[in-house]
Formats: sequence, C-alpha cells, structure tokens
Amino acid sequence: MKDMQAHLEKLRVEAEECELISRLATNKAKKELFAKLAAHHRTLADEVERTMKEVR
Repeated sequence: MKDMQAHLEKLRVEAEECELISRLATNKAKKELFAKLAAHHRTLADEVERTMKEVR
C-alpha cells in the first residue's frame, strides 16, 4: 500500500507541475498540451486513490 501512496503523491505533484507550466507557457500549443497532461495526471491519481480505497 505504501508504494501506491507514493505513486499517488507523485502523480499529484506532476499534475501540479504541469498546471504551473501550462499557466506560465506563452506558446498556445504548449499551454494546451500541459493543461491536458495535468488533467491526465489528475485522472490517473483519482484512479489510484479509488483503487486504494477498494483494497482496504
């Protein structure tokens, strides 16, 4: 379970970093790409969290 928690935290941090890059990007394509990556990482984190709750 600790490894899943570590992955969950990593995904949340990566989502935040992508969101920050998206906000700071001046290029529209990069802004959109990093926004999509942030959303994807959040979705993955939500799935990991949901799985952890089911395993308990």
